[in-house]
Amino acid sequence: MGLFDQILGAVTNPNQQGSLGQLGGIINTVQQLSDRTGADASTIQSVLGIVGNYVRSSLQEKQATDGEGEVQALVNQYAGTSPNPQAVDSLFSGVMQQQVAEAVAQRTGLDAGTIQQLLPSIVPVVLNFLQSSGSNSVLNAFLDADKDGDVDIADAIRLASQYLGR
Repeated sequence: MGLFDQILGAVTNPNQQGSLGQLGGIINTVQQLSDRTGADASTIQSVLGIVGNYVRSSLQEKQATDGEGEVQALVNQYAGTSPNPQAVDSLFSGVMQQQVAEAVAQRTGLDAGTIQQLLPSIVPVVLNFLQSSGSNSVLNAFLDADKDGDVDIADAIRLASQYLGR
């Protein structure tokens, strides 16, 4: 089952976060980032998808070294729609933050400095997709790249935007 299917399942599951209000908050944040940078929403969705892949790698590494509970705690602590530099620092070293910004800039055409300034806003949004109470099938699908190859964060945001009519 793809990531977006997991998200839709979370929307209807009262034991998981992922309500329409939460998805709406994520979509609003994407629109605000678009307005702030002057980039169109599809470019910001691409940024989220690329950063999401780096977040996935970092969370997979943390899961291998610290365990699933620590990864879930990190996601729960830093998920949101408000900027949080600590969320970025918890996943990426300073050098890695610069590498992520440069990689995103190369693929989207946005300035690497702008991307680095946006990371504190982007990382919590990516983590917000993964936040849940109890068993987190969304997080598990996201971390299991072999089973999640068909839909990434950018696709999920695009589909959620269409679903919510924004």
